[in-house]
Amino acid sequence: MSIVKEDLAVVSPDALAPAATEAKAENIGVTKASMPAAKCFVSAMLAGAFIGFGGMYFCTFLGDTTMAFGVQRVVGGLCFCLGLCLVLCCGAELFTGNVLMVCAKASKKITFGGLFRNWGIVWLGNLAGSLLAMFIIFMSNLQGMNGGAVGEAFVSVAAGKVALAPEVLIFKAILCNILVCLAVWIGFSSKTTADKVLGILLPISAFVACGFEHCVANMFFLPMGLVLNGVGFGAAGAITLGGVAYNLVLATLGNIIGGLLVGLAYWFIYHKKQEK
Repeated sequence: MSIVKEDLAVVSPDALAPAATEAKAENIGVTKASMPAAKCFVSAMLAGAFIGFGGMYFCTFLGDTTMAFGVQRVVGGLCFCLGLCLVLCCGAELFTGNVLMVCAKASKKITFGGLFRNWGIVWLGNLAGSLLAMFIIFMSNLQGMNGGAVGEAFVSVAAGKVALAPEVLIFKAILCNILVCLAVWIGFSSKTTADKVLGILLPISAFVACGFEHCVANMFFLPMGLVLNGVGFGAAGAITLGGVAYNLVLATLGNIIGGLLVGLAYWFIYHKKQEK
């Protein structure tokens, strides 16, 4: 009987307690900081592509312009959740989630060099994966669905992002990564795939429905919008390369701030000093 009880305890689906989740976040940060550069980059490419797939699903849904605004935002947000579900369940390096490595840095388990090395490699890998996904999706002529309405949706989304005022863009990005990092934190605490997927749905669909700015998602949306705008979708000149760079720089800055707020808050509350 004792063996049965012990086995049940091992496979218990109960989520980790907050303090245990914070300790897990620190350990994950240590692992990420020591990941070989090539593996880190390829894993980041996967994450960029996965988020791109979420954006693909989102814009395909937006291609139906007959739906009410609220329905579009909520269901479109749920569609976009595909991206983070793939990242957390399949395993990949996502820049916005990796801001939580600050927990390991705050506990002096990794150095600033290790932190910034990971962030740099992952940001570039996410960009490469997003562009690869964009190319494959473009070549599939997904934009031609519903008489070109899907392509118009891609351009409309991208044009709205490059037109934001800088202060609005930064605060939208801060709010975005607060919600993304909370979703990732739920993923850290989860022990089953079902828990991870269900935990992701509300925070991620909320940030999408509210129109917040996620730098990795924008690595897909903006180049896709730029290319489609160049081949006749949307108003001519609605998206420029300068606008793409403007959005990505400020969205990245805001995402870092939002992730730091979540990571440092939970580190302050739940971190336990290691006994010597």
